[in-house]
Amino acid sequence: MNSNEEKIRTVIAEQAGEWFVANNEGPLSATDAADLAAWLKTSPVHVEEFLGIATVARDLKEAHADPEYSVAAILARARVSEQTSVQPLWPRVFDSALGRGSGRWFAAAATMAACVLVSIGLFTTWNPLRSPGLPSSPEGSTALHFETRHGEVLSHRLADNSVLHLNTDSAVTIRYGKNDRLVILTAGQANFEVAHERDRAFRVIAGPAEIVDIGTKFDVRLEGASALVTVVQGLVTVGASVNTEKPGADTGPGRAPTITRLSANQQLRVAEGEVPAAPVAVDAQRATAWMQRQIAFDHEPLERVATEFNRYSAKPIEIATPSLRKLQISGVFATDDPEAFVAFLRSLKGVHVDVTDQLIRVW
Repeated sequence: MNSNEEKIRTVIAEQAGEWFVANNEGPLSATDAADLAAWLKTSPVHVEEFLGIATVARDLKEAHADPEYSVAAILARARVSEQTSVQPLWPRVFDSALGRGSGRWFAAAATMAACVLVSIGLFTTWNPLRSPGLPSSPEGSTALHFETRHGEVLSHRLADNSVLHLNTDSAVTIRYGKNDRLVILTAGQANFEVAHERDRAFRVIAGPAEIVDIGTKFDVRLEGASALVTVVQGLVTVGASVNTEKPGADTGPGRAPTITRLSANQQLRVAEGEVPAAPVAVDAQRATAWMQRQIAFDHEPLERVATEFNRYSAKPIEIATPSLRKLQISGVFATDDPEAFVAFLRSLKGVHVDVTDQLIRVW
């Protein structure tokens, strides 16, 4: 298992722990029960982690009845001097519950141990999915995390019947509460087909921008410190996200924050806490061609085309001749067919291409 897979598995284990605690605290509401069912249906790994935590919880509960594993005993052991050699307690519990050699469940077991402490009041504010600087989850919310590897594109229907499309090297965390649907885009690019709900707003926070849906299909891309918002259908409003207003800007009581409305085939870039008052017109279908595993250009410099292609290609394109960087390119290219793109480049007058094991060199 590579580091990315381990990271994803750990996040799933944390989510399973949260679901288990929520279920143990009392009967789930109809909405939460539906959300749990949707989460379990997302992947067999979700089911596996949830069942694993349930197994560990059962054995931890039995162990808790033993004075050796009581909370008082745990705290007493925690106070032992660092110089004292003490046999760790939790590995012994894990071994009795799962048997040695079941290391794959260690992350889930550790999460469950923390959950048990939550239930007895030792860590009342613990939340494994809350990241520094991100908004707090709405009361009663649940969270899901999705991410893609280099060159991978993912589509997923969410619990509220909205559809998430995730581009290459992208990551989102989704928190659905009773009164709010919050998406935090932390990397890359995402496209949303939002199912309208009158009583629950659909908000997306992407770097310096906060987007509120008004019944729409829209696209959000993080590019360095800026966020690019493109509306395919319907309407959105775009403003600055919390704590991202430009330093020194007039934020007095007489100045309302800039909120810009976008409709279909309009685009807005938010950077440094500044929200332009007016969007620009674009071809939204061209801007979202990535969902068909394509990139489209109309008289744009080869340097930009290469940068876009490098988001997907296993072999990066390197332009060795500076004068070629401004060469105007038009066309629609498949992101998963580098050979066809290389053939296109070779067809251009004055352009040479060398393909090695490491890169595609254009000169």
